[in-house]
Amino acid sequence: MNFDFKEEQLQFADALKRWIGRDYGFEQRRAIVRSEQGTSDAAWATLVELGMTALPVPEQQGGFDGTAVDLFVVMRELGRGLVVEPYLATVLGAHFLKLGGAHGALLERVAAGELKLACALGERQSRHDLRDILTRAEQAGGGWRLSGAKSAVVHGLEAGVLVVSARSAGGQRDEAGITLFAVPADAPGVQLRTYRSLDGQRAADVRFDGVELPASAMIGVPGAGWDILEAAADYGAGLLCAEALGAMEALFDATLEYLKTRQQFGVPIGKFQALQHRMADMVIHLEQARSMALLAAVKLDAGDSAERRRVVSAAKYRVGQAARFIGQQAVQLHGGMGVTDELAAAHYFKRLSMIELTLGDRDHHLARFMAQPGFRQAA
Repeated sequence: MNFDFKEEQLQFADALKRWIGRDYGFEQRRAIVRSEQGTSDAAWATLVELGMTALPVPEQQGGFDGTAVDLFVVMRELGRGLVVEPYLATVLGAHFLKLGGAHGALLERVAAGELKLACALGERQSRHDLRDILTRAEQAGGGWRLSGAKSAVVHGLEAGVLVVSARSAGGQRDEAGITLFAVPADAPGVQLRTYRSLDGQRAADVRFDGVELPASAMIGVPGAGWDILEAAADYGAGLLCAEALGAMEALFDATLEYLKTRQQFGVPIGKFQALQHRMADMVIHLEQARSMALLAAVKLDAGDSAERRRVVSAAKYRVGQAARFIGQQAVQLHGGMGVTDELAAAHYFKRLSMIELTLGDRDHHLARFMAQPGFRQAA
């Protein structure tokens, strides 16, 4: 099997790398995070100009119909640059719309960079179980009425449309009875409370107080939204693995450079064998995470849902394990500076910590992997 990236993918990566190096350095990012908006309109416009918003959208809606491997290349570079723009939230929302198959007009606006999306999936009681839904959707006339609350909606305030999971039938944790909706963020009855998360990005808690929606707002089939929800969540988890990989690579490089320049007893501390061993362990974790993240991206487009579940959960677990190890080692090897706001290492560690908790942490995905058919042999 050929694991080399295509020329077009390398061009996307190179364009992003040059833009980040020129206009989105660490100090520029810190200024953006500290701003009232928390994101940059100029940075978003550049992503649009580079074709990043069109990349995941089908050709029929003006996009490039990019694969998960194409998005892997993009997310890896965004992870290297610690980019805080609502790109992943929009790409994930667009994937919901693609799987639903009936929101071409919204996808056209996404491709043109005119519309940002966010996914309102988690609730206070659900933790990582996306089936655990208390938000209710009831049929009202020819449409729907939405009531409930969602928590920790990443980039919820910036979004023009929210992808929302709701329960239209069944019990609180049933897979059956879940219905998905594309909800305008400015619809009457939608209330948002925004705040900063650990990594400096913006999130929001969202309430839906009897929000009236037309039938056309529904994504997919009423009561049968679980398959779309699970597939899209896996897609998002796979892209998070790619972002984490880029962040780990940048953090490793920064740590290596620090060991080469920081001197103790008249020599660079990178000369000390104990620290060399720790860097070698980081390399092993990094290489294994790279392999699993790429495998997950390949399986997202393979069309085998059982294999997708198994590989994505394995990748999210292994990448999360590597992120924790590499982040902790990098902070310790930098000494007390490793936790200061002035040093990029602390920001990479915070972002890696948030990625590990998004769309299922290590414990969640390990349990999901073990629950897949064929893991345990019959006695």
